[in-house]
Amino acid sequence: MARAPAPASSRPRTVEAIYKDFAARRDGLVRALTSDVDDFYDFCDPDKENLCLYGNPDGSWEVALPAEEVPPELPEPALGINFARNGMHRRDWLSLVAVHSDSWLLSVAFFFAAPLSANERKRLFSLINDHPNVYESMVARKHSSGKSRHSSKPKRREDVHAKNSRAVARGPEEDDDEEEDEEHSETFCGSCGGIYSASEFWIGCDICERWFHGKCVRITPAKAEHIKHYKCPDCSSSKKIRQ
Repeated sequence: MARAPAPASSRPRTVEAIYKDFAARRDGLVRALTSDVDDFYDFCDPDKENLCLYGNPDGSWEVALPAEEVPPELPEPALGINFARNGMHRRDWLSLVAVHSDSWLLSVAFFFAAPLSANERKRLFSLINDHPNVYESMVARKHSSGKSRHSSKPKRREDVHAKNSRAVARGPEEDDDEEEDEEHSETFCGSCGGIYSASEFWIGCDICERWFHGKCVRITPAKAEHIKHYKCPDCSSSKKIRQ
């Protein structure tokens, strides 16, 4: 069943109202791709018609047919996400849905923001950008599930040091690399998007809880030994902006 358009009177018209709408829709999408992911996966049956994933203003999510109106009342999310489900690895398909969801959230927010002034739109974007996006939240959730956030390569803290930093390097000889690769195969670099490999040095941000190749953020194992709490470039720059 196709979705009904939202009444024009209920649309947010101020920076605060648009931001609240964005945050609720984002929360719904994050839930669909993390805690409710099995239900979401089942709803996206490739044998059904072209489906979309929607985040709603009340914080819920739904998989439904696109709006029948042409042009639609609001920007539409990616169409036909269910068709690719069985042709891709599950984590790759979910990542694809996540990045399309991020694009949709921004398009809806700035559709509402069209009548606002340039300064108001700038303030709205700043509020939105303080959130991890859907993709980042999904990756962080996958990584943290079943793991301590204070270990680094996920579980092999002793490979580098006993400090509070979340950095990790690979030891010279490790017999269980294959098991680690399988265990952490759904950990992605927050910079380049590459998948975790036990043969590479990784470091985790203590603020946003994303993980990065050391080479992507210019941190070496030697530098990591002197870092007590690591902040990734995004978190460091956002803090400077807020100040």
